[in-house]
Amino acid sequence: MAEDDLASLSERVLTACRSARLRLAVAESCTGGLVLASLTAIPGASDVVERGFVTYSNEAKSEMLGVPGALIKAHGAVSEPVARAMAEGALCHSPADVGIGVTGIAGPGGATVEKPIGLVHIAAARKGRETRHERHLFAGDRAAIRLAAAAAALALIGRQLS
Repeated sequence: MAEDDLASLSERVLTACRSARLRLAVAESCTGGLVLASLTAIPGASDVVERGFVTYSNEAKSEMLGVPGALIKAHGAVSEPVARAMAEGALCHSPADVGIGVTGIAGPGGATVEKPIGLVHIAAARKGRETRHERHLFAGDRAAIRLAAAAAALALIGRQLS
């Protein structure tokens, strides 16, 4: 995955959101703002991108997005329920129409047998629709995993719009 691919995916997401007159909020953990940065690198993104949340810690997920601490404790920060809660929290804490949540383990530390390096959960929420979720296991170093996760998040946003 190259940065040019991220730019292309970002362009497509922005065009689709513009066409549907939808605003976007992004909640990121392991990607640390990479999804939002790729979107806002495109001139004119401000008519689509409403806001972003970089919620790297569990406390930030709870405080900024309303992710219940009990949910994090029960499933771990890197889980489907937390990714869904992040995406839905981005919607609840903004006037956006579409929210994305990304949480994962980019490494090199933090992995367990159940949750290896490269595990990423991504969820896309849209007002009036069911929240979508994807589980990925990306290979490579930290940079490659983060880049692949950002691309997968942008692709999921595109699918949530269709």
